[in-house]
Amino acid sequence: MNKNDLIADVAERTGMSKASASQAVEAVIDAITNSLKSGQEVKIIGFGNFAVTQRQASKGRNPRTGEEIDIPASKSPKFRAGKGLRDAVNR
Repeated sequence: MNKNDLIADVAERTGMSKASASQAVEAVIDAITNSLKSGQEVKIIGFGNFAVTQRQASKGRNPRTGEEIDIPASKSPKFRAGKGLRDAVNR
């Protein structure tokens, strides 16, 4: 399922127009993104948790040349599925 499929499914399930469903989906994605950018966790009971983890700087190798390179520290979004989602997928 891609974003357009998600919007169509939301529109069908709620009786909203596709334009309204698109705004709703975009608003949810923006709210999650902005919360993560500000360092907050997003917890959706029964679905899962979104969080940001810090990756430390490390050394790596260019596979083509074998040259050692520095990999800078970065932040990475993580998602951990909740029990309700795990149970639904495993049924």
